[in-house]
Amino acid sequence: MNEYKGAGRRRRWPVRLLAACLLIPGWSLAAVPPAAGTSEMGASAPQSSVSSPVLRRDAPQRYTVQRGDTLWDIAGRFLADPWQWPRLWRGNPQVDDPHWIYPGDVIHLYRDADGTPRLGLERGQGVVHLSPQVRRVPRRRAVPPLPLDKVQRFLEANRIVAPYRLAQAPYVIAGDDRRLISGAGDRLYVRGALPPGERFGLYRPGERYVAPDTGEFLGRELETLGEARVLRREGDITRLVVTASRQEIRPGDRLLPLESLPVTPEFQPRPPSHPVSGHILSVPGGVRYIGRLDVVALDLGRREGMAPGTVLAVEQRGETVTDPLTDEAVTLPDEQAGRLMVFRVYDRVSYALVMHATRSLAVGDRVRAPRPAGGRAP
Repeated sequence: MNEYKGAGRRRRWPVRLLAACLLIPGWSLAAVPPAAGTSEMGASAPQSSVSSPVLRRDAPQRYTVQRGDTLWDIAGRFLADPWQWPRLWRGNPQVDDPHWIYPGDVIHLYRDADGTPRLGLERGQGVVHLSPQVRRVPRRRAVPPLPLDKVQRFLEANRIVAPYRLAQAPYVIAGDDRRLISGAGDRLYVRGALPPGERFGLYRPGERYVAPDTGEFLGRELETLGEARVLRREGDITRLVVTASRQEIRPGDRLLPLESLPVTPEFQPRPPSHPVSGHILSVPGGVRYIGRLDVVALDLGRREGMAPGTVLAVEQRGETVTDPLTDEAVTLPDEQAGRLMVFRVYDRVSYALVMHATRSLAVGDRVRAPRPAGGRAP
């Protein structure tokens, strides 16, 4: 992925991003104050129902991109709906490559000839001082759309499989030398038909996911224990050595082919392409109160149109209160309480990262397409 821009120009090592905060000529942005009780993230809407993105009234005139920033955070400094940033960068003539944004770059707010607000980008210089000693130019990493390191660590520890896959998976029957607990470097005996290959993942069954509305069995979450390599196969008994372990391995733990776990930053945040309605199924790791940057499992998957980058709003049911004059029970309207961005999709379940929360979220909260800032639900 190295990129060269002519002889003598510096070498770049970018990570592909489809979301830099640069405004398309022709977009008209209306500055509005943030709604009371909300943060800079505001509310969101499917692209089909959005007429124009909305600038925050307290948007800065200039912002220097810092190491550790994400594009969601940067967009949230300027926009009420940060997930709309892919609508803002295409076609801006100031930028030679609008797909990349790096620490040290400066995003600035200005107005064109007719007074329409615009966002521009000034590239950081990245000056390297030379001396008689040869020095390497440090690698420049582009700003990711969300905290990819946090997401990657989560995926290395969790996966979801269909019910039939777990039922058919080979399992550990014993450790070497009658060990009940094994770890890296130890040998295992596994029973069952292992598919071709030399390396496998070791897993322990976790939460069983069921659709709240229908009772449909959606999948089984697996906890990743480690990896093992095949030493010898004899009938339905296979001897393996544990090459890496995250925690102890016990009889009954399962073996499956290793899952490919790269987290690509090459996705665009976007609302669902059609109306969807689902729920937060769980918070892997046993967290009771869900907040920003927590991972949640949803009862929406590939069959419902989920994809990496899909943005959803969390809605909490309104409380039921007693009318003080009539003593009637009155249910208050539902309230949007947060934003999620999907990053891993299975057939009937997906994982999402909480990007914004105005209150504590909870298992059972409903998720839908986001609403526009100051607007109605689609």
